[in-house]
Amino acid sequence: MLYKILMVDDHPSQIDGYKAILQYNNKDIEIETTTCFNCEEAYHIITNTSNPVRFDLVFLDRSLPPYLDKKIKSGEDLALLSRKHWPETKIIMLTSHAEAFILYDIVHKVRPNGLLIKSDFDGDGLLEAFDAVVEGNTYYTETVRESIKERLLSQGLLDSVDRQIITLISEGFQIKTIAETMNLSQDTIKKRKSKIKDVLGIDKGNDEDILKECRHLRLI
Repeated sequence: MLYKILMVDDHPSQIDGYKAILQYNNKDIEIETTTCFNCEEAYHIITNTSNPVRFDLVFLDRSLPPYLDKKIKSGEDLALLSRKHWPETKIIMLTSHAEAFILYDIVHKVRPNGLLIKSDFDGDGLLEAFDAVVEGNTYYTETVRESIKERLLSQGLLDSVDRQIITLISEGFQIKTIAETMNLSQDTIKKRKSKIKDVLGIDKGNDEDILKECRHLRLI
């Protein structure tokens, strides 16, 4: 199986290291990489319509030399551009930032398949993230999970009503039963579930997707 990866990082030695590690993936996947060292190079590859290439994975750093002519200021902007041109392509973002508000904004805005704090992982951790994303799962390193969980709870983005709804969903209850149990209308439960999905960064999905994300963040 051939897996095409676009790697974007302004440190060539980092890219060489990532490429070498991913060759040892547990899926026996052959890796073919295209590398860029700044936003401008990546922009032209992503938007190339005369000779388009669709990548299976975009692997990029958050902090990159910008391409101000096109208002591409960071890896986040490149990730959003990639989502626009290649909606099926998976995205793994790396960052040195561990601030909760930055990490939450990345998850909420970009919705990457993987988000890794550079100080959180080694070679084995990178392979674990790659395997998870290839299998269709979401992968966040420990600091990301804890920071997002802290922000969701401490900032009241998921209040006690939301958390009770999540608990009842985990127990297998449907909207009608949840509404009766909580003495709320079914419309209120539906609106709350939509809000929960939005807060968790779930674009489309069902109850199982809510539970999957909550388990990933260790909210349940």
